[in-house]
Parts: sequence; C-alpha cells; structure tokens
Amino acid sequence: METAFTARKMATAALTAAVLCILGPWSLPIGPVPFSLAAFGVYLSAYLLGWRLAGLSYLCYLILGLAGVPVFTGFTGGLWRLAGPTGGYLIGMLPMAVLIGLAAEKTNRRTLPCCLAMAVGTLLNYLFGTAWFCVQTGCGVVYALGICVAPFVVFDGIKIALALALGTPLHRRLRRAGYII
Repeated sequence: METAFTARKMATAALTAAVLCILGPWSLPIGPVPFSLAAFGVYLSAYLLGWRLAGLSYLCYLILGLAGVPVFTGFTGGLWRLAGPTGGYLIGMLPMAVLIGLAAEKTNRRTLPCCLAMAVGTLLNYLFGTAWFCVQTGCGVVYALGICVAPFVVFDGIKIALALALGTPLHRRLRRAGYII
C-alpha cells in the first residue's frame, strides 16, 4: 500500500475538506445538538479516501473551524464551539473517520463491513460527544442520551445508507481518474 502523501492525494484531501466545510454549517437546530450533514461528509470521505486522507481532511476542517472560519453548524467557528457542550461531537468525528477509513481499506470497501464500521464509528462519536456534553452541562447520561443521541439515530442511519450508495460509484470514478488508489 502506498503511504506517501503526493500532491494529488493532498489536493484530494483538501477538496474533501472543502466539501466538509460546505456540508458542516448547514444545520437544523432540533435541540442542544443540531442536525447537520457533517457526519455524512465524514462517512463518505472515509469510505472514499481511507483513514489517512480522511483523517487529514477532517483535521483540516477542524483546524479551519477552530481558526474561526464559520464551517461548524449554524455557520459558526472558533474555539468556543469546540470547548462548548457539543464540542465532543466535533472531536469524536476524527476517530470515526479513522475507523471507517481503516475498514474501507482493509475490506476493499465491501458494503457490510463498511456499514458496520460506520455504525460503530457513529457510536464512538456518540460516546465522545455525550460524555463531553454531560461534563459541560452537568446533566445525567440518560437525559443526555435522550436529547443528544436518540433524535439522531434514524438520521445517521439514513446518512450511512446514502454514503454507501454514493460511495461505490464515486470510488470507482475517482479511482479510474487516478485520484485515489
């Protein structure tokens, strides 16, 4: 497996970070944790790029947001977003991207293992985010799960299905064009 970061790979990671910057801000405030398309971007980028480039892409997105560029939900950015009650969900997407990318690479992007990795990665993100939410707000775990996780389970399932449905033909095209291996 080729591990060098070529200019083409870096450009692909940057383009994927740009897609995350477009998807991430669009949100629907349905409670303390808004519904956004950022997770969909992470699912798709990890499936397409593998763990290294997807992790790099998400790190670029996160750094842009931390620098104040309005790429987080609701067109916001800054350290306050990461340090706030929902910051754990932003941090949790990095291990989610790595886990999904590893599964995609190791299984040749087979649907069932990638779907399972996306589900486990989402649970990992829920764990990071909910734990941080509880620490920041002082609320109990059951309450936090009820307002921060339960409303999103079905939507995240739909995002996973869409990422898998779009990922296979996109991967084939990007591979043929020489952008990914």
